[in-house]
Amino acid sequence: MNSSAILLAVLAHPDDESFGMGGTLAVYARRGAQVHLVCATRGEAGDVDPQYLQGFKSIAERRVSELRCAAGILGLSGVYFLDYRDSGMSGSEDNRHPQALANAPLDEVAGKIASYIRRLRPQVVVTFDPIGGYMHPDHIAVHSATVQAFHLAGRADYRDPQGLAPFQPQKLYYHILPKRALRWVVRLMPLLGRDPRKFGRNQDIDLQRLVEEGDFPTHAWIDYRDVIEQREAATACHASQLSGGPPRRGWMSWAWRWIGQKEQFMRAYPEVKNGLREKDLFEGVV
Repeated sequence: MNSSAILLAVLAHPDDESFGMGGTLAVYARRGAQVHLVCATRGEAGDVDPQYLQGFKSIAERRVSELRCAAGILGLSGVYFLDYRDSGMSGSEDNRHPQALANAPLDEVAGKIASYIRRLRPQVVVTFDPIGGYMHPDHIAVHSATVQAFHLAGRADYRDPQGLAPFQPQKLYYHILPKRALRWVVRLMPLLGRDPRKFGRNQDIDLQRLVEEGDFPTHAWIDYRDVIEQREAATACHASQLSGGPPRRGWMSWAWRWIGQKEQFMRAYPEVKNGLREKDLFEGVV
């Protein structure tokens, strides 16, 4: 693989690139591909301990700094922002902000992503699954906009505001959670005094609901054992968010490592008609 191979990840917040598919991004960067990230927001919502804001003017500035740190470790070729605001979890006050991503017109967001596709010309695009992994409104919005942009970018009748020529990526994947392993975590948590319906930094992630809904097929498994330390170092960049990301100590850390080592993807395009097991997202790319 060389620099002619280009992968574009379209995600919602600083830390999505490390907590979610960091192993995959690091794998392809190490193999010589250009790996780019479009991040829809700067992670303005939520609480950050005051100690992490020292030297920063805002939460957004801190989180962008963390993303830059992680991007360097993962080997990303470029990071780009859509400049929407973090919408927060469903039901939060941040949902009502006029610049919140979840309130932005779908066609507008898709148009911005399509411009990056035409500019960067990736063969492979990756994003969230239809329920946004853990049902975050911004993740769902990014999923919908990326799917539309994937096809829009290749249409000759779509006039890009920047005058960029049409370009159609060859493959589109959704990153999906390892549901089988997640079910075991949900079973273990009550035995250890933890409520699986209240997970994460703000206890607003319902793991029980996640294992019950959105059981998407897995078509590709990316083994990232060779870059696991790199992935963990990128995760560590997001110090202000670590209590909401992958656990780093105790039994949950062991469970996360058991779940980890392979990241799973559903192939959305080309459509899969029969059973498919890929070990390389660039398989079949010409």
